[in-house]
Amino acid sequence: MRVRILGLGRAGGALADALATRGVPVDTWPRSRSPEAAAADIDLLVLAVPDDVIAPVAASVEPEAHTVVAHLAGSRPLDALGGHPRTASLHPLASLPDRARGAERLLDHCTFAVAGDSLVEEVVEILGGRVLPVPDANRVAYHTAASVAANHLVAVLAQVERIAGSIDLPLDAFRGLIDGVLSNVDEVGATAAISGPAARGDRGTIEAHLSALDPDERRFYLACARAAATLNGHQSALEGLDFDPR
Repeated sequence: MRVRILGLGRAGGALADALATRGVPVDTWPRSRSPEAAAADIDLLVLAVPDDVIAPVAASVEPEAHTVVAHLAGSRPLDALGGHPRTASLHPLASLPDRARGAERLLDHCTFAVAGDSLVEEVVEILGGRVLPVPDANRVAYHTAASVAANHLVAVLAQVERIAGSIDLPLDAFRGLIDGVLSNVDEVGATAAISGPAARGDRGTIEAHLSALDPDERRFYLACARAAATLNGHQSALEGLDFDPR
């Protein structure tokens, strides 16, 4: 399989390195170069470009009958690739903080959301990953879930880090608790894994927490507490609770 990657940001660079590790010939096409001939003489052209420019970049590539043109976007449908005869999408369900660590995370056991031409499933197999078929109609919902899993989780942990830091405790002091919660989610599911004062409807404890927090932290904490309480049907216990208690 001959692969060309147009765009070498974190995702494109990580994919190029991961494929090269598995012995797949990969050449790159810088975005500064006209993409007109980018699909020539290869099996797979991967457009590793920002989501909003996938369509114009794809439109500027001259179609080739035997070349699969694919994008890496989680939320974009196949029609973003325009009139190319063979199209696909290949979205790694992984956090890629930089090129080197990203390449490691794409190798072995990474899940890839795929659609379109089956050639991308061969790519996943080469990388040792898991194929997750996600049709166009479900792409936005899929990507929303992925964004919540990645970004919202980070936002919650950042609040843990700030609150713990305010009393000179490191985030890693809570790592065992965090890992245990994730294990519980694996074993019993997210709804059943909820615990703590919000899950019990313990309004007094929630009020104490709000009083102890910096005012700037209260709105986010209470939003998460209400969401947790709702999972166990205790949302009424927090009704009327102000994020800025006097």
